[in-house]
Amino acid sequence: MPVQAITPDYVGDIKDRIENFNGNQVVYVGWDHHLMFCAAFAYPLPPETPFRTLLEEVMPEGFSLHPEWEKIDWSTATWMLDSKPFAPQLDVALKDQGIGHKSLLRFQTPELKGYQNAGV
Repeated sequence: MPVQAITPDYVGDIKDRIENFNGNQVVYVGWDHHLMFCAAFAYPLPPETPFRTLLEEVMPEGFSLHPEWEKIDWSTATWMLDSKPFAPQLDVALKDQGIGHKSLLRFQTPELKGYQNAGV
């Protein structure tokens, strides 16, 4: 969502431009209905990163703190990319699946409703 300045002559230096991430792009990932995490995690990743690497090597760093992480059945998980349904291809690069700088990936786990069902 673009931010609108309250004065028409405002000029600012945008710090989160992709050029400032040394070849990486920021990808946000959130786990819906799991309130242990107040916001999506932000990961700086090369655009060529395969989705499998994000899922198996990057995401566990933060999400595995949740007691339900190990119970996820990835075959039933559903995904949203920038508010649209998304079907990840595990061995395809993020950029080749339309995951760009500051994209938001959200996943839902229908069989898990958060610690002690807190996300219901």
